[in-house]
Amino acid sequence: MDMIASDIIGLILVYGYIAILLIISEKVLNKYPTFSRKFLHIMVGNVIFILPFFTSQFVITFLAAAPFILLTFLMSPYSPIKFNDRISTSGHGMGLVYYAISWTVLAFFFYDQQWIIAVGIAAMSYGDGMAALIGEKFGKHKYNIFGDKKSFEGSITMFLVLIVTLGIVLAYYNIFTANFIIIPVVALIATIFEGITPKGLDNITACFSAVGVYLLLTMMVF
Repeated sequence: MDMIASDIIGLILVYGYIAILLIISEKVLNKYPTFSRKFLHIMVGNVIFILPFFTSQFVITFLAAAPFILLTFLMSPYSPIKFNDRISTSGHGMGLVYYAISWTVLAFFFYDQQWIIAVGIAAMSYGDGMAALIGEKFGKHKYNIFGDKKSFEGSITMFLVLIVTLGIVLAYYNIFTANFIIIPVVALIATIFEGITPKGLDNITACFSAVGVYLLLTMMVF
């Protein structure tokens, strides 16, 4: 497939998929704002299965990822434009903005190693998203390290979800070397960073701690 055509297909898929998620979040799940936000947070992670369509650093970074920094900021409580949406009023106001920033940074540096982008996105979408969802619903054993209350139930969920999802993600990209060692360690470190990070910044720390540990361990293996 032609490189330009492949990038265009990737853009169409990303924007089409995000548009569908926003419609579902705002129109179908609007009665459940917290769940709606977490649904969006988790399901956006599926863009990792679209990444192989991108071949251009410019396209994946500045056309596919970066525009969502502005979009999510405009949906946040700090936006100068007030949208009548419920996603922005639940959870940490800047959480989705940090999500978009993380995705953009990873896309810029690892556009040609997309499984690394996928590791970071998986940590902050599936991992952090499920930790919050289960923690809010079933978290009875709380802890508070740096000013943000978390639960052991949520953290355990994140660890287990990441073990499963990272295995699926890396298999999708045909990366199998030493995954039985690397995946549990990456999942554990990302979970620890998510647990100790307050105020929505856990999207950033979970993402980059996962990527950093993954890179370190793969260098040690090879």
